[in-house]
Amino acid sequence: TDWKDRRLWVTVAPIVSITFPAAVQAVLWWRYRLPFGAVVCILGLLLGEWINRYLNFWGWTYFPVNFCFPSNLMPGAIVLDAILMLSGSMTVSSNWWFGMGLVVLSR
Repeated sequence: TDWKDRRLWVTVAPIVSITFPAAVQAVLWWRYRLPFGAVVCILGLLLGEWINRYLNFWGWTYFPVNFCFPSNLMPGAIVLDAILMLSGSMTVSSNWWFGMGLVVLSR
C-alpha cells in the first residue's frame, strides 16, 4: 500500500487526527460527562472518509479503494477515551493526546 495523499499529509492529517477528536471529546465531557467523544468523532470521520473515497476514488477515477486505511485513528481514540474515563481529568488526557501528536508528527 502507499499513501496517495502526500500533498495533504502536512495540512489535513494532523488537523483531522488530533484537533477534531480532542474538541469533540472536550465538549462531550464538559457538558454531559460522556467519555466517548473521540470515538464518536473518529467514527463520523471514518464514515465520511469512506463515502468520500468510494465516490471520488472509485466512482470518478476507478482508483482502488484498498490503498488507503483511515481506520488507523480508531485505536488512538479508544485509548484517549479510556484515559479520560479512568482518570476523570481532561488535563491528563490532553497531555497524552499532545504527546501522541508529537510522536506522529515527528516521523
